[in-house]
Amino acid sequence: MLIDTYGRVATDLRVSLTDRCNLRCAYCMPEEGLQWLSKPDLLTDDEIVRLIDVAVTSLGIEEVRFTGGEPLLRPGMVGIVERIAALAPRPRMSLTTNGIGLRRTAEALKTAGLDRVNVSLDTLRPDVFKTLTRRDRHHDVLAGLAAAAEAGLLPVKINAVLIPGLNDDEAPDLLAWAMEHAYELRFIEQMPLDAQHGWKREGMVTASDILASLRTRFELTAEGSQERGSAPAERWIVDGGPHRVGVIASVTRPFCAACDRTRLTADGQIRTCLFATEETDLRAALRGGAPDEEIARIWRLAMWGKKAGSGLDDPSFLQPERPMSAIGG
Repeated sequence: MLIDTYGRVATDLRVSLTDRCNLRCAYCMPEEGLQWLSKPDLLTDDEIVRLIDVAVTSLGIEEVRFTGGEPLLRPGMVGIVERIAALAPRPRMSLTTNGIGLRRTAEALKTAGLDRVNVSLDTLRPDVFKTLTRRDRHHDVLAGLAAAAEAGLLPVKINAVLIPGLNDDEAPDLLAWAMEHAYELRFIEQMPLDAQHGWKREGMVTASDILASLRTRFELTAEGSQERGSAPAERWIVDGGPHRVGVIASVTRPFCAACDRTRLTADGQIRTCLFATEETDLRAALRGGAPDEEIARIWRLAMWGKKAGSGLDDPSFLQPERPMSAIGG
């Protein structure tokens, strides 16, 4: 079991498979990209599988989410999913992706054992997509979403970030489109995880802003905290159902008290929070010949030291040194 001093138990593992990405989203990284991790620093496929095995069989992890950077850039992605699906107990598996590679991989991922996907899509307008991501790949994301649905990677969830002056007017259109295609839409407040440290709390599109915009076209009924559980998204029933929309208000409505996550970076570091400024090295123990029991002990110790909150509600918040692409969103 992975428990901290506040009684929270981690059952959800987020695994970053790579720090690389084939987009350059303005809220994540600079246009020229970043200094990527060298291959020797990255965990191998075997090392990733072994650490997940320890987490599932010895530490009570029930769900594994593969993230990046862009996880579909990892050559061994399908094989990793297949090997994790063979574990006993078998964890639920999902993927957070920009969707560009889904058209060619969705069917193979489903066959390997992946359960569902989260796809990032911030706009329905190709020109705005190009401005936000600095790449002309909007059509590829739409094709990837369709391929995921056809392959049965359900429910297909869409993550959208609204940026002032760019796409902050699109919330109702995004929801109407998602409902039409039977996708589940979730808006995420922009978080301070960009490499260029350009995030500012002032002027950001908040959860309240998003809900006010949606209510200009839809009737929203709160689903309630009992239905939410430890999920990061507050959800609302749209026009009486069956469709729902979620808002992840990491900045203005932190949900740290119910957090059940632990994170493994692409280079083998344990992070107890997306916004943590400290990490615990599992790669060194792994490559130093440590048995599974020792790795589990180190992981438990790291989780025991998890802080009460993210610190985002503190005006003196210290932004993590590593951008989202290296941590895994």
